[in-house]
Amino acid sequence: MDKRFIQVGARSPLPDPAKKPRRSVGKPAAALAVLAVIAAGCLFCEAFIPKDPAYMDLYHASQPPSRAFWFGTDTMGRDIFSMIWHGGRVSLAIGLLSTAVSTGIAVLSGAASGLAPKWLDGLFMRAVEIFLSIPSLLLVVFLQAMLGKAGVLSLSLVIGATSWTSMSKVVRAEVRRLRGSEYVLASRCMGGGFFHILRRHLAPNFFPSIMFMVVMNVRSAIAAESTLSFMGIGLPLETISWGSMLALSEKALLSGAWWIILIPGAFLAVSLLCMTSAGNWLREGGRQDSSHL
Repeated sequence: MDKRFIQVGARSPLPDPAKKPRRSVGKPAAALAVLAVIAAGCLFCEAFIPKDPAYMDLYHASQPPSRAFWFGTDTMGRDIFSMIWHGGRVSLAIGLLSTAVSTGIAVLSGAASGLAPKWLDGLFMRAVEIFLSIPSLLLVVFLQAMLGKAGVLSLSLVIGATSWTSMSKVVRAEVRRLRGSEYVLASRCMGGGFFHILRRHLAPNFFPSIMFMVVMNVRSAIAAESTLSFMGIGLPLETISWGSMLALSEKALLSGAWWIILIPGAFLAVSLLCMTSAGNWLREGGRQDSSHL
């Protein structure tokens, strides 16, 4: 017997070169911890801030960091350390409020489009594409001009009303995938209304897919508020936020007071980077969950 045909053991299957191992993204513990510290500091800032953030001590204007003023003072003599924590509360509030508005609009419009007939769904998609073709900053400026003087609530509504389109398209795609499911069809046959089906059957299935976009919307809203305030069309200077603090950067650069722009900018950049890391982690988690289905 030819030894070439003697089977001595089961050969392990060769790895498929087309399939590459998925690189898993670990939990960003450091980013989440830093973000939690910043959020807790902004929320409970009255317990440890040394001075009133709105008090204008003109005698100590543009003072560098020292024992009396840990992060220095701005051009109006306000303590930057106190302003950062109070301003962070306002910026985070704008980010959360605007994200709540944009998420609500995206969920309702995307679910309605996904359950609508084909012609109505196509009409909605054309309207979304037209809306996406307009620069978001131009829309924010236009809507804010219609509402008048910028405030925390009005700015949150404007930013939320202009940042829902991408999330709505994702919700629509998920709803169109789920609307033929047996439990959705059974609920519709039993007389379930739109909001009942959305709350009980659709939202629990597509919400993990948009968690990444929700976190990114918070980050984008904070960045948008800072950009508008930096341009002079955002919150007024008497309303302390990270963006309104950066609005003083022109005077700070001309006077050489680097701490006025560097320290608030560092807090803003670190917060946005931590939110980006958390969003990427949520996105990879959603991809891995969907690959197991």
